[in-house]
Amino acid sequence: MKEYDLNDTHITKFNPKVQDIALTTNDLHVWYGQNEAIKGVSLEFEKNKITSLIGPSGCGKSTYLRSLNRMNDEIAGTKVTGEIMYEQTNINSKQIDVYEMRKHIGMVFQRPNPFSKSIYGNITFALKQHGLHDKKQLDEIVETSLKQAALWDQVKDNLDKSAHALSGGQQQRLCIARAIALKPDVLLLDEPASALDPISTSKVEETLVNLKENYTIAIVTHNMQQAARISDYTAFFYMGKVLEYDQTAKIFTRPKIQATDDYVSGHFG
Repeated sequence: MKEYDLNDTHITKFNPKVQDIALTTNDLHVWYGQNEAIKGVSLEFEKNKITSLIGPSGCGKSTYLRSLNRMNDEIAGTKVTGEIMYEQTNINSKQIDVYEMRKHIGMVFQRPNPFSKSIYGNITFALKQHGLHDKKQLDEIVETSLKQAALWDQVKDNLDKSAHALSGGQQQRLCIARAIALKPDVLLLDEPASALDPISTSKVEETLVNLKENYTIAIVTHNMQQAARISDYTAFFYMGKVLEYDQTAKIFTRPKIQATDDYVSGHFG
């Protein structure tokens, strides 16, 4: 196994206007007990862009992604330090209402996890929990969310059907529709296509590319071709650090450091 210098890093600063940044982490550290899983990561996520987080298994990319909407809070023994800035507020603060914050920063997980409800019920569940009960409004949000997730035409005549009757790819797009029903600004996805066949994967990718018109997207993926196809920016994680961050085209064609070059070319390890 090759050893790489963790101090050999290349983090490109694009200097976009402050209003063009959706989310920023400053010196973010995550510990699971005594294990430091994330070691001082500072990144900016530009609005209406897709940023891919890539790297070998166990490098910290999913831990980092889950930190962005405080999902790691639910793991016993976890400690997170540093800033996670959203709307000029550090959401890594004890004063933050985490459930309110997650309305603005949504999450879709690796395996489709629809609720044991109808298609309609999956999308309206959180909305009703937040006090929305007007049927006309709910109907409109269901239709809009399913259209944005490229699922409406397939399910519009069967909204009372169980979500578990859908195919794996349809279930994942339903989970995306469920997340965007709350109209978040940021959508986090942890390997959303890893359990899907190539056709379903292609549909999910197409959905994400269309969604970036209205959302800022961060996605963890092991699929190098997927990162190259859909993302604007790519961050390469290794042993809890980001070694390189740049425009995706540069990461895959002209990486600045050896570790990134080895990883994207399949010569890593």
